Amino acid sequence: MPASRKPASTVANPLIRNVAIIAHVDHGKTTLVDGLLRQSGVFRANERVVERAMDNTDLERERGITILAKNTAVRFHDYLINIVDTPGHADFGGEVERTLSMVDGVLLLVDASEGPLPQTRFVLRKALERRLPPIVVINKIDRQDARAEAVLNEVYDLFIDLDATEDLLEFPVVYTNARAGTASADAASQGPDLRPLFDAIVRHVPPPRGDRDASLQILVANLDSSDYLGRIAIGRVFNGQVRIGDPVAVCKLDGRAQETRVTKLFAFEGLKRVDIDHASAGDIVCLAGIEDITIGETIADPEERLAIPPTAIDEPTVSMIFGVNTSPSAGREGQYVTSRNIRDRLAKELLGNVSIRVEETEFPEQMKVVGRGELQLSILIEMMRREGYELQVSRPEIVTRDTGGRKMEPVEDLVIDVPEAFQGVVIAQLGTRRGAMTRMVNHGSGRVRLEFRIPTRGLIGLRSQFLTDTKGTGIMNHLFAGWEPWHGPIPSRATGALVSDRSGTATAYAIYNLQERGEIFIAPGTLVYEGMIIGENARASDLDVNVTKEKKQTNMRASTADEAIRLVPPRVLGLEQAIEFIKDDELVEVTPKSIRLRKRVLAANQRPKSRQGE
Repeated sequence: MPASRKPASTVANPLIRNVAIIAHVDHGKTTLVDGLLRQSGVFRANERVVERAMDNTDLERERGITILAKNTAVRFHDYLINIVDTPGHADFGGEVERTLSMVDGVLLLVDASEGPLPQTRFVLRKALERRLPPIVVINKIDRQDARAEAVLNEVYDLFIDLDATEDLLEFPVVYTNARAGTASADAASQGPDLRPLFDAIVRHVPPPRGDRDASLQILVANLDSSDYLGRIAIGRVFNGQVRIGDPVAVCKLDGRAQETRVTKLFAFEGLKRVDIDHASAGDIVCLAGIEDITIGETIADPEERLAIPPTAIDEPTVSMIFGVNTSPSAGREGQYVTSRNIRDRLAKELLGNVSIRVEETEFPEQMKVVGRGELQLSILIEMMRREGYELQVSRPEIVTRDTGGRKMEPVEDLVIDVPEAFQGVVIAQLGTRRGAMTRMVNHGSGRVRLEFRIPTRGLIGLRSQFLTDTKGTGIMNHLFAGWEPWHGPIPSRATGALVSDRSGTATAYAIYNLQERGEIFIAPGTLVYEGMIIGENARASDLDVNVTKEKKQTNMRASTADEAIRLVPPRVLGLEQAIEFIKDDELVEVTPKSIRLRKRVLAANQRPKSRQGE
């Protein structure tokens, strides 16, 4: 470890505990934080509190997942427990990596039925690398299919597999029902409240170490913003003390130092931030008044300027092209439509999201955004869309490497949980995507767990197909495993597209006659333009169609004149389904009100030529 930050031998504050809650997605982290907040007396007895109080953005509430890591603090007797709630999805692993730098221990949450899953392995590996003592919390013990004892054995196997040292293997175990707010040291009985968990945190998570009298060192691990205070840096004080008005030096990532003053200082108290006058080693604080500060930088003493090495973040593996909307309907629905608007928004995203990169392309109106996965990039697009941005995006592509003259690509460990009846169709589907089965487990509950090693390319467009094949009953999770030599071609979508050959308004009469050609994506009355994809062709080739055709009026009476047209309801694609559906010669047009699919080359008479040129 660099000399700039040696592990301090002295306890900074014996009454503070800094802990992160880490787990796989949907294992109950945020629900457990709700219980801890309620039972620590943060809320009034008559206060109305929403479920999953820490998930405070619309997207998090809609999807039921945590996207951004968040801080809170609760009091238990004389102790202040700082808690960091982290995302459980692998695509947001960058949030976990940087928040672990703020804490001294972790609560590893595991579902009592599902057991350790890919993200459990990822977050535990990161915690063990930092030698953070874990408390294993087996949650959802009230489930009918709970198998707490078997899951605990699987957790031990995971620790051994990750080369945990003997002292870290002697972890305490707490059994919880986060929804009911109960905890117990015994799986057979449920306690009346979460007191056993509070006791375990106080007893087994070490107090923060640091030297109050040393020169100041604060590592910035998160950012927030305020309309009144500007950018707010959230970090942990590793050494020294800081007060309002103190001169400080910000040690930049490029080696420069920027001198400034602390204008505002906050600490966490429940879901609120409270003003404080000073903070010392061991505290997790928010500092305002420091312009242009970013994650990974150190706030230090202006005279000594000792920087803390920034946390290493895993490399992103999936890229998409974000560009200005160039369709005929551009600029009608969005507020921010120019390349400068999109570029500024991506630059703002880079400040708080350390796991994505933005690269220039040969075209000034397009930017290449590289991230951890499809979900992370689609969440970014959805956030931009809701903020009033209008843009078009390409199909996701993987990032490749050249090692010793060989083309290398990222591969993932894929874990699938499906009913026994669907295992055949799932194995066949993954075989076409170059997936190799590594393990198969049947717990006898009617569901089978299948584990595969598969190229990241094979996962693009898999989720919607997988849910269709398993009739919505399958669960899939994946985690980056490493780099392997190129696995060969993987077939893309087997069907073609129904493409509008002119601009106008879609009519019920035209859609009725096109239904037998394939599946339609739009409803009557939708404005269309030449090159817009209005459906999926049943055959492999694209088909240009006239979806604006109207029934000719005549004064001749006919027996079929008054027959009602019966339309099959359109298949409305969400953002993620649209991104998965498109091929390389297609784009998704994203506006605040609409999601449309289109061809890169809109004019039908130019499209075959461009295909030949490819």
